[in-house]
Amino acid sequence: MKYIKYILLLLLILIIGVSIYIAVQPNSFEVTRTKTINAPQSVVYDNVIDFKNWEAWNSWIEEKPEMVMTLGEKTKGIGGSYQWTDEGEVGNFKTVDTTPNSTITQEMQFGEFPKSDVNWEFKSNDDGSTEVTWTITGKDLPFGFKMVSAFMGGMEKQIGPHFDRGLILLDSVIQNEMKVYSIKVEGITQHSGGYYLYNTASCKFSDFEKNMTTMLPKVGAYAMTHNVTMAGPPFILYHKWDEENDTVMFSTCVPTNSRIITDEAEILTGKLESFRTVKTVLKGNYSNLKEAWNTTMAYIADNGLEMVEGGPMLETYLTDPMSEKNPAKWITEIYVAVKE
Repeated sequence: MKYIKYILLLLLILIIGVSIYIAVQPNSFEVTRTKTINAPQSVVYDNVIDFKNWEAWNSWIEEKPEMVMTLGEKTKGIGGSYQWTDEGEVGNFKTVDTTPNSTITQEMQFGEFPKSDVNWEFKSNDDGSTEVTWTITGKDLPFGFKMVSAFMGGMEKQIGPHFDRGLILLDSVIQNEMKVYSIKVEGITQHSGGYYLYNTASCKFSDFEKNMTTMLPKVGAYAMTHNVTMAGPPFILYHKWDEENDTVMFSTCVPTNSRIITDEAEILTGKLESFRTVKTVLKGNYSNLKEAWNTTMAYIADNGLEMVEGGPMLETYLTDPMSEKNPAKWITEIYVAVKE
């Protein structure tokens, strides 16, 4: 009997000790993780702001595939939401505020536990990458919450590794999404032709991109400063493509509504007559242009078509990379003149 009293006393002391330990735990918590993702700020933000994308990089779902995720009627922007069910408990996420491309503020609640605040920050780096910071905070924590947290090792141990893994998965998803592309040969059509402003250069293939990206803005700037109305998207007109001698001759062009008399020696006016052409559309990064050209040439050969010697070969850029940062959404049209 005496031993039982000692055991009960020890248990009481243990319970009191544990209760005191739990009671003195902090009434708030914060867990934060930061990762640099090699993608434009707007591309990363666009993925995170839409809950439809979360399942692809949610580390909790990766760990427990049996979790059920249900999207709300609205998934993107303020008011967007989703809920999940895990072992009978229901949790939910809701976006309550946002600064486009910069910050996202959300609320999360799981079961009977109090709401937590979730914040995202997206900072653009000089090299074009994005520093992503993901933070969750909780305040005024009840005794029950602190007890569960204490026995499970604390919120840092519970959430931190998931944030680390989630950011790694987010990075992977975004890299793969930016690599998506498609090439479609639309067949024979008629290009309307028209007037254009241009400058011309001849260079090695290794210098082409550097020269092109320097020349094209000059033509566009000339049109803007001289109040010339652009009649469509800019394009490259290839005059010579000689891989054997490592030489490419090309013009960077901006279409105009009429013939323009220029006052600069480097900026000239040209005209394309309407021509019969094979048209190919590339949706995706410019790094896929070589494959798009090869696909076009294969289509011409496979269909018994004949290119016009010295005829137009165009690369038209429908998307401005300065406005649309995601290369998977860039659209380029290729035109190769063929005989009747």
